Amino acid sequence: MPSDLHIHSTFSDGKDTPEEIVEAAKAAGLRYIAITDHDSVEGVTALYESGYASGSLRIIPGVGFTAGDAQHEVHILGYNIDIYDAGLQEKLEEISEARWARFTEIVELLQKLGYEIGETEVLTDEGMCKAVGRSHVARVLVKKGYFDSIRACFDQLLTRGKPAYVPHFRLVPEDVIELIKGAGGIPVLANPKELDDEATVAHLIAQGIGGIEAFYPTYDLADTQHYLGLAQQHGLLVSGGSDYRGFAGRQPDAIGQFTIEDIYAENFYRPSQAMA
Repeated sequence: MPSDLHIHSTFSDGKDTPEEIVEAAKAAGLRYIAITDHDSVEGVTALYESGYASGSLRIIPGVGFTAGDAQHEVHILGYNIDIYDAGLQEKLEEISEARWARFTEIVELLQKLGYEIGETEVLTDEGMCKAVGRSHVARVLVKKGYFDSIRACFDQLLTRGKPAYVPHFRLVPEDVIELIKGAGGIPVLANPKELDDEATVAHLIAQGIGGIEAFYPTYDLADTQHYLGLAQQHGLLVSGGSDYRGFAGRQPDAIGQFTIEDIYAENFYRPSQAMA
C-alpha cells in the first residue's frame, strides 16, 4: 500500500486541516502518513486528542524544522517524536515567538513600501494557521492583485536581499538533530538535493541524521537512486513524501498523487511513541 511522510496542514503552510488530510489519505488508500508542519506539533496533537489518529490509517507523529547558516538552508523532519516532550515544546514556543516577530516586521516593511496589507488581514485569510510566514503574506498579496503568483512575490519582495526580506530564527542543524532525538524521534534530512552540496549532506550524516528523503516529487530516477545509495552506505532509513500543501499551482495538488511504498514508511512507525 502507498504512504506519504511529508505533508503540511493549516497548522503551518498547508491549506487542509489535519482532519481533512486524514480523510483524503483514507480515500486515497494510504497506509501511513506523517504531518510534518513547520515548527509545530499542534496539528498532530489535535488528531490524537480528537481520536482521529485511530483506525486503519497509521499516523506517524512528525514535525519540520529549518536550520542552517547564511550559506545553506537545511530542512530536517522529525518522525516518531514525543509530541509532549518538554524540551521540544519549549523550543517550539521559542521559535513561534520569533516567527510572530518576523511576521510583524515583514508586514511593516511592506506597508512602508506602499502595499496595502495588515497583520489582521493575513491572519483572517489564513484561518487557524499557527505558524504564519512569508508564504501566507505572499498569498494575500497575490489575492489583492499585486502579483500573478506566489513565486513572483517572493522573487521581487521576500527572498534574501529583497526589500521586504527579514531573516528568520534559525537553529543549528546539530541542535535540531539532538532536539529530535531528545524527544525520542528520528531526524531525517528532507529534500537533500535542494542543498546542492554533497559535503553538507555528508556532514549532516556524520552529525547523526537518521534518515534521508530519497523520494520527492521533483526527483528523477537518478536522484532517487543516488540517495538510496547514500542510505545504504551509511545505514540510514529511507523516507519520502509529497511535501503536500494543497494550493493550486503547487504539485502535487491532491493527497495520494505522490506516494512511497509502505515498506519504507513502516520503519518509522512506533505505536507506543505516538502518545508517549
